[in-house]
Amino acid sequence: MKFLAKSHGLITALLTTLTLTACSDPAATGGSIGNDEKVVLKVAHFWPATALSQQKVLEPWCAKIAEESNNQMTCQFYPAMQLGGTPPQLIDQANDGVADIVWTLPGYTAGRFPSMEVMELPFLIKDGETSSRVAWQMYEEFGQEDFKNLKPLAFNVHDRGQIHNNVRPITQLSDFRGLKMRAPTRLTNKMLEALGATPVNIPMPSLSESVSKGVVDGYILPWEVVPTLKLHEMTKYHSEINAPDPVLYSSLFTIAMNKQKYETLPEHLKKIIDDNSGADFSASIGRAWDKSIVAAKQPAIDRGNAINAISGGELEQIKQAAARVESEWIAEVTAKGYDGQAMVDRARELLNQ
Repeated sequence: MKFLAKSHGLITALLTTLTLTACSDPAATGGSIGNDEKVVLKVAHFWPATALSQQKVLEPWCAKIAEESNNQMTCQFYPAMQLGGTPPQLIDQANDGVADIVWTLPGYTAGRFPSMEVMELPFLIKDGETSSRVAWQMYEEFGQEDFKNLKPLAFNVHDRGQIHNNVRPITQLSDFRGLKMRAPTRLTNKMLEALGATPVNIPMPSLSESVSKGVVDGYILPWEVVPTLKLHEMTKYHSEINAPDPVLYSSLFTIAMNKQKYETLPEHLKKIIDDNSGADFSASIGRAWDKSIVAAKQPAIDRGNAINAISGGELEQIKQAAARVESEWIAEVTAKGYDGQAMVDRARELLNQ
């Protein structure tokens, strides 16, 4: 009996501790944060802390909301998945409150956000800045239901996605044939398959090792990421599709906030978040990516890597092969209840304005 009583006491104490812990976090109980209470936002992403994403986007953004809130609201960064899990789990970490804000790719969770996949169709966009502004507009018109459990702060695409590999220079469609290539999302994998390559799913943190060990022959990435992961040191050939032609591919990113955390904030802090979210913030991220191209490409040039441009008739053949990705996507999302053709038409209309 003494043992049972002691056990009961320990259990009661544990439950009391857990209850007090939960109650200390207003977001966990549906409560509100006081008007003068300090707020530290946990900001998580999969890049290293030295990447553009943190240094040129998240840090300045957090500095701005700190300044506007007189340091009542600040950020704590968790780069390189320091909160645990894998990059595809970031969106759930935002949903579940493991992180307050995440920067990730909706496409990492295939088929979960069909409305925004339109921004990843091949040969649609031309740059980061304009296309990121359009991405926010597409979210407002078509994507709010898909993201109803989150508080999106921005949507962006990166600078021009290019082709990198170790087997041969890619100058025409047939050069893709048989290459094992890494791509970031479901639609970019479909595109590689349409071009004759074999897509390989590899998380971004594992890409450098996979390239160095020959697990993959190459990858498609914007230039900004290449030196961040030191990929230029283990890559021989780079092939570009340059302006004014639209890009081979793009990946869509979102900076998203835990909705419950946002709703617990006092009104003046909500306003600061709202004032620093949306189309302008999205466009500024795309602009940062665009500005990164020249400096990010330079280490590959300095190393003497081969860089060639694809244009003319060779490019037209690649466009024609990739066109099936768009038609298949329209049919697929339309079958799920979306108007796929309307989304593609609207994206093109906005991008051409």
